[in-house]
Amino acid sequence: MAYKIKYEEVDVLTIVLAEEERLSHAEEIDDFVVHFDEDGRLLLVEVLRASKIIPLMVESLAKKEVLVT
Repeated sequence: MAYKIKYEEVDVLTIVLAEEERLSHAEEIDDFVVHFDEDGRLLLVEVLRASKIIPLMVESLAKKEVLVT
């Protein structure tokens, strides 16, 4: 699967899983916004506060677990 990742200066990391589909709705879950099409397929994930969250995700690869506050 190919996907696009981009970082915006407003501290948001966007992962685009499918550009061809039409966005229907989004749900915000803490520091993540997930976008779906009308059939409920995941199309896009936004990581808010990316400069804080992404390093903690990388750290969790080594430690197997990290608490994000």
